[in-house]
Amino acid sequence: MPRDYYEVLGVERDADDEAIKKAYRQLAFKFHPDRNPDDPESESKFKEAAEAYEVLRNPETRARYDRFGQEGLGGNGFGGFNSTDDVFSAFSDIFGEFFGFAGRTSRGPRPQSGNDLRYDLTVSFRDAAKGTEVTLKIPKNVQCHVCDGSGAEPGTAPETCKQCGGSGQVVQSQGFFRIAVTCPVCRGEGRVVTSPCKECRGRGVTRQVRELKVRVPAGVDDGSRLRLRGEGEPGLHGGPPGDLYVILRVEPDKVFERQGQNLVLRADISFVQAALGHKIEVPTLDGHEMMDIPKGTQSGEVFSLRGLGLPVPGSSRSGDLLVEVTVLTPKNLTKKQEELLQEFEKLDEQKPMKKVKDFFRKAKEVMGN
Repeated sequence: MPRDYYEVLGVERDADDEAIKKAYRQLAFKFHPDRNPDDPESESKFKEAAEAYEVLRNPETRARYDRFGQEGLGGNGFGGFNSTDDVFSAFSDIFGEFFGFAGRTSRGPRPQSGNDLRYDLTVSFRDAAKGTEVTLKIPKNVQCHVCDGSGAEPGTAPETCKQCGGSGQVVQSQGFFRIAVTCPVCRGEGRVVTSPCKECRGRGVTRQVRELKVRVPAGVDDGSRLRLRGEGEPGLHGGPPGDLYVILRVEPDKVFERQGQNLVLRADISFVQAALGHKIEVPTLDGHEMMDIPKGTQSGEVFSLRGLGLPVPGSSRSGDLLVEVTVLTPKNLTKKQEELLQEFEKLDEQKPMKKVKDFFRKAKEVMGN
C-alpha cells in the first residue's frame, strides 16, 4: 500500500505550498541519483518524493487526495514515475529552479510556439459602429518555401550535431552533479546545417508581407483586441504558429459622443420650443428621427431613444441614443420681442393661464419671424 504523501514529504496536512516545495527540494537533493549512484533504495525514494510532490503541488489533485485518498486520483490512483528520467522530464522547470539546471538528459530541441504579432488598426467611428471589413498588410516571417523550413539547401539535410549527439546539450561535471548545458556547437538545436538554403540563408524562414482580411465587428470600442489564431510567426521544430492581435483605435466622431454602447447627442432648442413643446429632427447612425420635446423642458434634460445606440458585439442588443437639450437664450431681440417678454413677466406674476397661453401664442409667432 502506498505511503501517505504528506508522510513521504515529512509535512503536516495543512502545510502551505511553500512548505511542500521546500520539503521536496530537500528530498530531491538528498536522494538525487547523481549523489547516490547504483543505489536502488535512493532511486526509489527519489521517485516516491516526486510522486508525492506531483500530487500535493496541484490544489485540485491535493483536494481530491485529501478527501478520497489514492482512489480520488482516478481509478487505481496516481501512476507514479517509472524512471528517474521521467522525473527529470516532468519537473525540468523545478530542477532548473532548485539546482540551476534542467535535468540530466535532453531529447533534443523541443517544439516551440511562434511569436505573437501585434497590429494597430485605426478605424473611423462610423465603421466601428456599423462594422466593416479591412485588408491588412502584415510583414512577418513565414516558412521558407524552398527548404520547407529545414534551413538546408534542397537535396541536403541538416546533420546531427557530433558534439552533443543531437540532444542539444552537453554534460559537465560539477561536484556531485552532472550539469547539462546548451551545446556550444549547435546552440541547443541538436543539428547543424552544413549546406544552408540560399533563399533563407539557413534560417528556415523568410520575410514576406501577407495580406489578411479582418472583420471588425459592429459596436467595438477603442482599445478592443481582435485575435487571429495562427497568423503570427511560424513555430520552431514543429511547434504551432503564434497569433496575430489587432488592436483597434477608433477615431472620435464630430456628431456623437460615446458612453459604453450609448450614443450622446447635444441639441439646441429655443426657449419657446422648450416652453410650448416641439418636434425636432435628430441625426442617428442610420439617418434622422423625429423626437418630441415636451412642454416645460428644462435646459440639460436628457431624452432617450431606445435601441438607436451602438450594437453590443456578440448579441442582438443595442444601446440607446441619449439626446441632451440646451435651451438657448435669444440675443439681439427686436423691440416687439422685448415688449412681449416684458408682458410675459407681468403675466407670469399674475398667473392668469388664458393670458399666458395667449402670450406664448403671440411670442411663438414673433420669434418665428
